[in-house]
Amino acid sequence: MDSAGLTLKLLLVGDSAVGKSSLLLRFTEGAFEPCLKPTIGVDFKVKKMVVDGHAVQLAIWDTAGQERFRTLTPSYYRGAQGVVLVYDVTRKDTFTGLESWLNELEMYTTRSNTVKMLVGNKTDKPDREVERREGLQFARKRSLLFIETSAKTQDGVRHAFEELVIKILQTPGLWDKSAEKWGVRLMESSTQQERNLCGAYCPLA
Repeated sequence: MDSAGLTLKLLLVGDSAVGKSSLLLRFTEGAFEPCLKPTIGVDFKVKKMVVDGHAVQLAIWDTAGQERFRTLTPSYYRGAQGVVLVYDVTRKDTFTGLESWLNELEMYTTRSNTVKMLVGNKTDKPDREVERREGLQFARKRSLLFIETSAKTQDGVRHAFEELVIKILQTPGLWDKSAEKWGVRLMESSTQQERNLCGAYCPLA
């Protein structure tokens, strides 16, 4: 497959200052800036990667978390195949605010089978207010993928995006029109088909 043959649209959403832009910067450029300014409106980056032997191009939209920019976001939800909901494990309020983000997703996403991943960020920091078990239970209740990350140490960052892309590729209705256009056929193994939403990276243990 041509590396540009399959392009997937991903969104990063969540409250302000949970680390969305830091995750995006770490994933796309391998960098970390401790004093990133808040995103104004929407940022956009492209990342090419190979997942399970398949080359894909990710178009990743980083949306502003501040309330005053929320009216800008509905148009960016359209056509998204994957959404990453981010919260800060050291700020309980960013976790409790996830419900409103999920409601917004249901209202504006144009695909009923959009893959959603819950990401608890800033695990490198002390004074955790949201335990891993809480995030996992929330994700299971709402059929979300789940992983914890640290944009600062890069722990879990690439893995999060890889697992999101794998799940999208396992949902042909999300990409088959694009794939058909490029003559792409992706075959799932029985092992992949049997993997649950949490995959191998969110056990309770």
